[in-house]
Amino acid sequence: MADKVTDNDSTCEISVIVPTFNGESRLPDLFKSFQKFNIPETLSWEIIVVDNNSGDRTAEVIRSWQDGWMICPLRYGFEPRQGAAYARWKGIDLAHGRYVIFVDDDNFLVPHWISAAWKFAQSHPNAGAIAGPVVGNYETPPPENFEQIEKFLAVRDYPDYNNQPCLFSPQNLQLPPSAALLIDRLKWLKSVPRQQLLTGKPPQFLLQGDDYEPLLYLHKYGWEIWFNPDLISHHQIPQWRLTQKYLTQLARGCGLATYALRLINSPRSQHRYLAFKTSFGSLKRLLIKGIEWAIASKTMKKIIRIEIVFLWGSLESPIFYHRKIRKPLPPQPLSVASRQQCKTGD
Repeated sequence: MADKVTDNDSTCEISVIVPTFNGESRLPDLFKSFQKFNIPETLSWEIIVVDNNSGDRTAEVIRSWQDGWMICPLRYGFEPRQGAAYARWKGIDLAHGRYVIFVDDDNFLVPHWISAAWKFAQSHPNAGAIAGPVVGNYETPPPENFEQIEKFLAVRDYPDYNNQPCLFSPQNLQLPPSAALLIDRLKWLKSVPRQQLLTGKPPQFLLQGDDYEPLLYLHKYGWEIWFNPDLISHHQIPQWRLTQKYLTQLARGCGLATYALRLINSPRSQHRYLAFKTSFGSLKRLLIKGIEWAIASKTMKKIIRIEIVFLWGSLESPIFYHRKIRKPLPPQPLSVASRQQCKTGD
């Protein structure tokens, strides 16, 4: 856990943190999108680009944009450990903002995103994180019925929320990706352990879940995760991310993280039951998907096959957790008194 942090550590309102790996070709378009932001003059902000051990000219590109950048402070950080979770923590450590906005280097926020998110955070003091819809901007048109699996690419529109602000359901793993996400920095520092279960992915697996894990810790410590329909972002998706091979690896990685994520908000006494529930529930859904696959069209079979791979991963996730990613359990949640101290910053 981090040392005690107070509001006095904040010298601006918003820190925009951009983790990037080999972002040489993507960052110029992202910087151009930042130039279109509608930010009130009274709202102080900064941008921190965290170079996650890139092997291209990412550092040179960032420094070239720093020359003459007049909008706000544009800062560079370097994180040698590979992984978005490490890069986000590096950004948190460098941030001066009371609030932090994570933005992927291939995700463009609408111009009012930052000001709208800041206003929403001000009116929801128990919010630990706030996010909105993520629209997919595809380089090539995706196949028919692709909306059934586009969640694996961090594309979300949340139709069940009826275009109204509402709380996400962390207990059901209904959470936003970190492609565009505002978090309260103080609440993060008080709640999220630096060494997370899904930080440092096994290299042979495209293991997912490091977006959800910090949000589950925020929820565990009593903070709310909000959906705001005004916070629209556009995720740029190249053609290679639509290949069957990539989607299969991605879906399996999401499935393998299922059990580890469910452990975070479950007492240890329920872990064996949770392992059974996760595997049995996945097996039941696999049987249903198998029937759907048998009667589906050729195009639809490809979509269902991705869902089946995810469910197989979820079925295996308890065994995978114990063999590959098990780590010492993080510290127990803060007491009510400590939680109140976090609210006041004293």
